[in-house]
Amino acid sequence: MAHMCRQITGSAASCAGWIGVIVATATNDWVRTCDYTVATCIRMDELGSRGLWAECVISPSLYHCVALNQILTLPAYIQTSRALMVCACLLGLPAMLLVLMGMPFVRLQNDTSSIKLRRARVGGVLIILMAVCGIVSTVWFPIGVHQSEGLMSFGFSLYAGWVGSALCLLGGSAILCCHGNDPGTPSRENSFYYSRQRGTATPLDPPANHAKSARV
Repeated sequence: MAHMCRQITGSAASCAGWIGVIVATATNDWVRTCDYTVATCIRMDELGSRGLWAECVISPSLYHCVALNQILTLPAYIQTSRALMVCACLLGLPAMLLVLMGMPFVRLQNDTSSIKLRRARVGGVLIILMAVCGIVSTVWFPIGVHQSEGLMSFGFSLYAGWVGSALCLLGGSAILCCHGNDPGTPSRENSFYYSRQRGTATPLDPPANHAKSARV
C-alpha cells in the first residue's frame, strides 16, 4: 500500500510539473526589463516584458506585444530556450502515459510486474529529462536577457517554469527510486512449494537432481 501511495504521489507531482512547464512555455511574462525605476518606466511606457515568443510593452493603459518571428536573427539563448521548452512539453505526454500504464491498478493484456516496472522506469527517465530541459531553459533565459538588456525582475511565467521543473524532478526521482517489488507481494525468490513425498517445504526452483533423490 505504501509503495502504491509513493508511486501515485510521484505521478501526481510529475503531472502538476508538466502543466507548469506548459504554462511557462505558452505565456510571455518571463522577465521584466527596465532602464529606470519601475514608476518611471511605467510613466514613460518603457516597462518591457519578454518571453519565448513575444516582446511586450506594459503601461497603465496599454499592453502591446510584438511577436518574435525573426528566427534567424534571434539571440541564441532565445532559440535554445524555445527548443528545450518545446521538447519538455512533448516529452511529457509519453512519459505520463508510460507511468500511468505502470500503475498497479492498470492491467493490460499479458501484463507482468517486470513489464510494468520497465514502463514506469522509462517514464521516470523521460520526466527527469523534461525537468532538465526546463531547468536549463529557465536559468539560461534570464541570464541572457540580463547580459543583453539589463534584467529588472522575474515574471510569473519564469516562476511557473521553475516550480514545474522542480516538481518534475522530484516526481521522476520518486518514480525511479520507489518503483520496485512491493514489500507486501511475495517474490519468486521467497516462494516455496510443498513436497508430498517428504512433507517438507522446498524452494520453488529445486535443483535438477531433486527428482532423482525423491525416488530413493
